[in-house]
Amino acid sequence: MHSFRYHNGNLHCEGVDLERVAEKYGTPLYVYSAGTILDHYRRLNSALRDLDHSICYAVKANSNRAILNLLLREGAGFDIVSGGELFRVLAAGGDPQKCTFAGVGKSQDEIEYALDQRVLSFNVESEAELAYIDRIARSKDLRAPIALRVNPDVDAGTHRYVSTGRSENKFGIALDRAAEVYERAARLPNIAIRGVQMHIGSQITDAAPFAEAIAKVTALILQLKEQFALDFFSVGGGIGIVYESSFASGSGDWWSEKDRITATSTLPLTIHDYAAAILPPLRALGLRVLLEPGRLLVGNAGVLLTRVRYIKQTEHKKFVIVDAGMNDLIRPALYQSYHEIVPVREPDDSARELVDVVGPVCESGDFFAQDRELTKMHEGDLAALMSAGAYGFVMASNYNSRPLPAEVLVQGESFSLVRRRQTMEDLVRGECN
Repeated sequence: MHSFRYHNGNLHCEGVDLERVAEKYGTPLYVYSAGTILDHYRRLNSALRDLDHSICYAVKANSNRAILNLLLREGAGFDIVSGGELFRVLAAGGDPQKCTFAGVGKSQDEIEYALDQRVLSFNVESEAELAYIDRIARSKDLRAPIALRVNPDVDAGTHRYVSTGRSENKFGIALDRAAEVYERAARLPNIAIRGVQMHIGSQITDAAPFAEAIAKVTALILQLKEQFALDFFSVGGGIGIVYESSFASGSGDWWSEKDRITATSTLPLTIHDYAAAILPPLRALGLRVLLEPGRLLVGNAGVLLTRVRYIKQTEHKKFVIVDAGMNDLIRPALYQSYHEIVPVREPDDSARELVDVVGPVCESGDFFAQDRELTKMHEGDLAALMSAGAYGFVMASNYNSRPLPAEVLVQGESFSLVRRRQTMEDLVRGECN
């Protein structure tokens, strides 16, 4: 579930009127619901309660320090992919020994930093990286904890940009090579084998690929358990969320089906269904299980508020030009992804029209919707781009020298600024003539 709904004629996040937030902090503006994040974390944690497990939030989905702090207070660990993300976790008060470090191109500085902080494990993506980590650990007279990222060659049926579990992807070590590479790792004096890791992609809306991947890796894990003292098996993340909903139908509640986390009714994957698919084979392994959800926890917990600047009618199209751009939310331009767009003031009639919703950036790819039937909007109207809590602000840029938007966190009936809006001076800070 999530906490965005109309109340007294205006869209609210939990108990807060979003028009009030926009008036105080301006637009474009990201707004997050703490209650939604905590609800998703707790329901996933509860669904796995019969399994020895740890939830390591994927920081790349949304790395705001306030959100990291919210999750660590619930007991979460963290899945990081850079030294900067590790720094963020530490700045939020997180425990580095509950962090797994993924990524195909870790630098020497990042590896040294993670070793010094005593991270739980490096997810090793290649044999070259394994040797590199060993050399760096040797120079520091340390043993580096590792898990090989095994590529099970499973098609998750998702966008090719977020598919990571196929043999043609850049990620991981082929399943048929993994046992040999583990044997090599065991001979390296400054490597400590801790577990096995996999991750097959993102925005997956069917439990079958997860179950298939676990089944394909099971024989390897049982073999490795006999050879090495494995501590854990990390099954990665990738559970999809709802992006297209029935909000505009007039129900007033943008997401009314409590457990649904997929985009269509034909793929009714729920947290319960996901747990039911993975629990039996994981219990049989007898290992602690790590999960690395990101989008699932924060995706539907955030919106991007934007204000209509102009309405432009051409011979062929009607454009709604808003003040948010592809630099603020690049997903539609990059992935052709769908975000529901709703007015903050609840419509009092059924007038709808076919429009393109576009931003001010000088690119034809700067759009949020094309040829979409939406509630009629006017200049000055405030709108919300829904499901913007994951891969929104973290992928934002200063393209066209546009300052980054502010971020706000809502908790119940209160809200607070968790990142100030960039200033013009911020745009040139650090530059030299």
